[in-house]
Amino acid sequence: MANDDLDNTQLLRGVLDLAVLSALTKSDGYGYEIVRRLRESGLEDIGDASVYGTLRRLYKAGALTSYVQPSEEGPHRKYYGLTALGREQYERSAKSWMRFRDTIDSLVGGR
Repeated sequence: MANDDLDNTQLLRGVLDLAVLSALTKSDGYGYEIVRRLRESGLEDIGDASVYGTLRRLYKAGALTSYVQPSEEGPHRKYYGLTALGREQYERSAKSWMRFRDTIDSLVGGR
């Protein structure tokens, strides 16, 4: 990667909360499943530890609920889902992101 290229990890750090909340809008999920959803959505470079840390932080902030489910394939899994506060945070953050994206698109496209 050239020195002047944008580093995806730095960009992602600013929107990781939104990405995790977005991954949970349709259905609850356990940690690695959420990581997989994000990677399948195009965030291939996302680190497991970053996602797990974000899940813990969002849970402590009241944006997520959690519960444990038995697994037939190993240890019990801790599932996360959006609370009403988490859904509100997602909607606010998504609107902010879209405005920001539109502004950057305008700047980059207007060269």
